[in-house]
This record gives sequence, C-alpha cells and structure tokens, in this order.
Amino acid sequence: MQKKWKALLALGALLVVLLLLGIAALFQQAKGGVPVLNYHQINDTEHNSLTVNTKQFEAQMKYLAEEGYTTITPAEMVDAWEGKGTLPEKPVIITFDDGYLDNYNHAYPILEKYHLKATIFLISDYVSTYPNYLTWANVAEMQESGLIDFESHTLSHEELTKAPSLEEAQHQLAGSKKALEWNLGKEVRFIAYPCGEYDEDIEELTKAAGYRAAFTVHYGLAAPGEDPFILDRVPIFGSNSHTLARFKLRLRLAPLLAPLNDCKTSLGKQHPWLAHFIMVP
Repeated sequence: MQKKWKALLALGALLVVLLLLGIAALFQQAKGGVPVLNYHQINDTEHNSLTVNTKQFEAQMKYLAEEGYTTITPAEMVDAWEGKGTLPEKPVIITFDDGYLDNYNHAYPILEKYHLKATIFLISDYVSTYPNYLTWANVAEMQESGLIDFESHTLSHEELTKAPSLEEAQHQLAGSKKALEWNLGKEVRFIAYPCGEYDEDIEELTKAAGYRAAFTVHYGLAAPGEDPFILDRVPIFGSNSHTLARFKLRLRLAPLLAPLNDCKTSLGKQHPWLAHFIMVP
C-alpha cells in the first residue's frame, strides 16, 4: 500500500511539473506579444455583454496607467515588428469596435484623464447617420487630440464571410477605407473584421484593398511572426460582470487562458453541457 501511495505521489508530482513546464512554454511562446483590448460600448444604461459601465472602465484604465502600461497604436506595433521602431516595456493597444457615441461621451474623457491612446474601428456608413453612433465632428475632435486613432470596420458591418459575393466583400473593405481616408485626411491601414469572421478569400481581399493588418475577436495576444491579417485581441466583453479582477486575469494571463478558451469553444460545438464546466474569466 505504501508503494502504491508513493507511486501516486510521484505521478502527481510529475503531472505538476509537466503542467508548470507547459505554462512556462505558453508564456515563452507569447513573448513579444501585445495585448490588444477589445471594447464596444461604455455606458451605464445598456446591460448586455458588449457594454462596460463607466465606473468599471475607469477602474481598468486607471489600472493600466498605474501599472506602467504604455498605450500604442496598431501602426506602432507593426512598425516595431518590422524593425522600424521598438516597443515599450509594457505595451497595450486599446480598441473599440463600431464607433458608438458613448465612446465620445464616456470613454474619451476617461482616456484623456489618464493620457491613454486608443483606436476606434469605425463602421463608416454609420458615422453621422444613426443617433447612437459618432458624428464626424466627434471624430475630428478626438483625432485632433492625438489620443484617438481611427481605422476601418467596413462600410456597414456586413459579416464578410457571408457577403452575397466576393465583389460585395471587396466593396465593404475598399469602400470603407476610401470613405474614412476622405473624411479623416489620413491613410487608413488597419481593419477589424465584423464579428471577427474571415477566411482565406477575405484575407486576400483585405491585402488587395491596401490594409496593412487586420484584427479578429479571437482571444489571445497579437504576436510577431504570426499572420498579420488574423491578429488576436483580448475581448473585454462576453460577460455581464466586467469586474476589475476579471479584467486583470484576461490581460495578464492571456497566454494561459486563450488556449483554455479555444478548448471551451471547440467543446461547446459538440458537447455544450460539458463546455459549461470549463471556467474562463
């Protein structure tokens, strides 16, 4: 019996060592990766998984500022990867998808308060069209501050892989780029795919439209050496309790939690009841 327990203890110790080695390998593999935070709405009236309330958002931004993170733009990140610059010690990119008016009313003042840069991926046809989206005047003011960078989220947020034709997908990609450049007076080189959906055809169309890189909503760090047209982000959505503790876990443990999230997603397609037991903050 004593030998049996010793064997079990030895096996347990081996499994712990292997687990620690695996975790170390994940973090080593992610070395040089940049957390690209993905937000949507910031307000105190919507209570859905895409919305972070202003108090929580400020707590998160304050944490980034106090912990020594340096906010950069997608261009600064890709430049560094291409040897045209260097990344700060603790880089982070803050992004917002869609271009909601509350990004101006609530997020922007907080970003100004903590001197943090951010990138907003605009649905170009929605600007100055719908009341809950930004106006071109809002966009101009934020761009003038030097804190906010604007890039593309297509013309009308059509899920590109479900477009009726490749021609329509191309129109969404190229049309948005052209419209934004005309209104912003600058080159637009980055895009976030609507709903994060893409395939090989969409990647090729994105390159042909003149974009430099593209972002998904897949959980993980944006890492050098990977395909720049399917860059990962750290989604700060998917939960109705966007606490600071959850934010810290998703930010700091992305190399560990990302594969766990992939496992949960994959398992959920066949065995959703089993996937429910995999806890990912």
